[in-house]
Amino acid sequence: MESSGSWDAIVWNQIEDPRSRRSTQGMEEFLLEDEEVHAQGHGVNLLNTDEAGIVSVTNFRLLFVSQATKSIVELGTIPLTTIEKLNDDVKLQSLPHKYDKNQPRELLQVIGKDMRVIVFAFRPRTKQKNEVFDALRRYTKPANLWDLYAFSCDPSTVDKISDPKLRLLKEYERLFSKQFPKSGSGFEVEKDSVHKNLWRLTTVNSSYSLCSTYPSQLIVPKSISDEDLWQASTFRAGRRLPIISWCDPGSGAVLARSSQPLVGLMMNFRNNADEKLVSALCPQIFDSKKPPRKLYIVDARPRANALANGAKGGGSESSSNYPKSEVLFLGIQNIHTMRDSLSRLRDYVDAHGSISSNGTSSAVSFVGDRRNRGSTWGGGSLNSMTQFSSMLGEWLNHIQNILVGASWIAAQIAQESASVLVHCSDGWDRTTQLIALACLLLDPHYRTFDGFQALVEKDWLAFGHPFAERMGIPTVTENGGSQYELLRQPSLGNLSSSPSRTSLGPPGSSSNTSAQSQTSNNSSPILLQWLDCIAQLLRLYPSAFEFSSKFLVDFMDCVLSCRFGNFLCNSEREREQSGVTSSCQCMWTYLADLRASGGSYHEHFNPFYDAARYDAPLVPPAAALAPTLWPQFYLRWTCPPESQGGGLESHWHAMSKKYAASIKAKEMAESRSWDIKMRMESMLADLQRERRASSSALAMAQRARRENAAIKRAIQSIGCKVNFSMNENQMDRTEEMSYSFRREADAGSQQDDNADLSVSISAIEDSLVSETPSDQVCESLCPLRTREGCRWPHAACAQLGSQFVGLKANFDAFDRLSIEDCYFGPE
Repeated sequence: MESSGSWDAIVWNQIEDPRSRRSTQGMEEFLLEDEEVHAQGHGVNLLNTDEAGIVSVTNFRLLFVSQATKSIVELGTIPLTTIEKLNDDVKLQSLPHKYDKNQPRELLQVIGKDMRVIVFAFRPRTKQKNEVFDALRRYTKPANLWDLYAFSCDPSTVDKISDPKLRLLKEYERLFSKQFPKSGSGFEVEKDSVHKNLWRLTTVNSSYSLCSTYPSQLIVPKSISDEDLWQASTFRAGRRLPIISWCDPGSGAVLARSSQPLVGLMMNFRNNADEKLVSALCPQIFDSKKPPRKLYIVDARPRANALANGAKGGGSESSSNYPKSEVLFLGIQNIHTMRDSLSRLRDYVDAHGSISSNGTSSAVSFVGDRRNRGSTWGGGSLNSMTQFSSMLGEWLNHIQNILVGASWIAAQIAQESASVLVHCSDGWDRTTQLIALACLLLDPHYRTFDGFQALVEKDWLAFGHPFAERMGIPTVTENGGSQYELLRQPSLGNLSSSPSRTSLGPPGSSSNTSAQSQTSNNSSPILLQWLDCIAQLLRLYPSAFEFSSKFLVDFMDCVLSCRFGNFLCNSEREREQSGVTSSCQCMWTYLADLRASGGSYHEHFNPFYDAARYDAPLVPPAAALAPTLWPQFYLRWTCPPESQGGGLESHWHAMSKKYAASIKAKEMAESRSWDIKMRMESMLADLQRERRASSSALAMAQRARRENAAIKRAIQSIGCKVNFSMNENQMDRTEEMSYSFRREADAGSQQDDNADLSVSISAIEDSLVSETPSDQVCESLCPLRTREGCRWPHAACAQLGSQFVGLKANFDAFDRLSIEDCYFGPE
């Protein structure tokens, strides 16, 4: 794909060898493995680009194939789980220029979680729109987890070697410089480590009974027993007690996470085990020259929200109950505010982009149009730009709050050697954003491909970010069944009412309901915000990351597509219960293979990465944390050229593509040149063989000619006439004594295989010989005659044994005959 949003880069549209499918409806060459067509519409127009084609609903995506180019249109092809809303009652304010107003069409709007808004126009008075719409309603919201496309693959093809739990243990080992003992469940710190006797690995949650949304193995202070952990868990929402996520290898400071404490309405409830656990996160510094280590308790919520949670039993800590601690509030809003902010931004970007879902262009060239007297810009009024600035500023303000909070946390650990405990309400949304972003700033390993995977698997997957709820897909229940949304442990963090959503009807119901929402009230772009923050850091530190902004876009698309099992369900426990690891393909393997196929020039690689220069924590100053719109993600569908323009990275990749193309052309030319050279050498060798064969044949012919001439002269010298003739018919019968033979034709002979070489030898007549009867000759001349007479054929016969019997020799000719050795060739 040329733009960041193209599906080709992550091979959604790559053609694979299809298996036997139940339904393809003539789309075999465009379908992925195990993909089936459930509904189809012909002669459909994609209003965004005014392109006609065939739209198909499969078990994986909404597929649009151009009628003109016979290829997949990226804008009109979207995975089913990426669809957020469907609207079959679309009223366009303006119509595209090529749109025939006299023949109105039935419209269907599809709104995606990836900032995409597309509109299809179906032929009127047909059932195509209803069939496609009903299929989309049914398959974008499956009833069971196992109805997702990720489970359609053959389990035997799934790589079962890599286990997420083992990868988490390896990350723990790397973080804490630990060594695993031969027996036992924990591991100890190396003897020469400054952290000895500080931390331990516990398996108290191996059956997920301590906390169902935490990983099975946890890092805790060594001074805290498993019994203390059980008691402390009762004081935190969802039993998400404080757990260590990262440790500074130099200072011993830790970054920990939890959910809000259950302090009650009067903020006076306490728990000794919880206070002991939190205090143990801040080990003493034995250097007398340094001040005592400080503990910061960071509440990601606004202070008012935290206090309001006390009405439901939640709240926040009091620094008086936790020695050497300080409590701070970051003011980051909840999931509902984030969802609505992104929705408003998406609507405006679609309405004022160069490619809009209403089919009209919003180019700057409309400025100064006489009919509008210069009052339009970007497809809207000048007043609307103020509205856009407000929407953009609202979204970027959320991004800035997360950036500032994570940068402040990283600065306290890197510069003050302080320990930090982070939580929000439930401890799996804003907490995960801050912890993961702070780790990325503190640890250079997390800024590589391998480290990024380890970070996501540790803080997002193992610590229970609810991906199923945030993406609106089904998960599993505690008894192993499946439901659309798992009722998780009570959350006390969200007090604001969620926007009302019209629920979808059952499959096959009427399609007259408009603006159908494909997500639950708990959906929110939490992961997108975290990736947006990383993109902002990439802009500030272009040489600090091994991966590029394009990698972040493709990573987000992979998560939203649900093509892989890594990000299904809400926790490690649910993924283990549903068996996604052994039943679904792995996204990390897919992305690694994708990078390997492109080599070092693949667009997922950051060409400016300098590991030696950025091998320390990144602590950006507050003044630099002014985010801008992430064009590679937010503008890729509505403003494709602008989404890639202006960046050094995009220019480098464009140049590298040209260079790679020139290298490929050079290699092809060299290959063709080599082939031509080899063919010429082969032809030259054949020619030399032909020359040698021709020379040999010529020598043989000359030898045969000399031998024939010598024989001819020898026979003529004894008074015989020799006649050589070539004919294709049999020799006529004569009274002459003749000898005929066929010359064997070799492979290079140009003579006809049926031609005979006849040699006739006729004796010179002698009247004396002819008048003498043969019996008289035998009686007088035969040396084999006995007294009993001629015994032939029972005995030898001198006449029949010699061809010269009855012939008269010409002795004069013999006298004149001179035979030289040159008449006969060598033996």
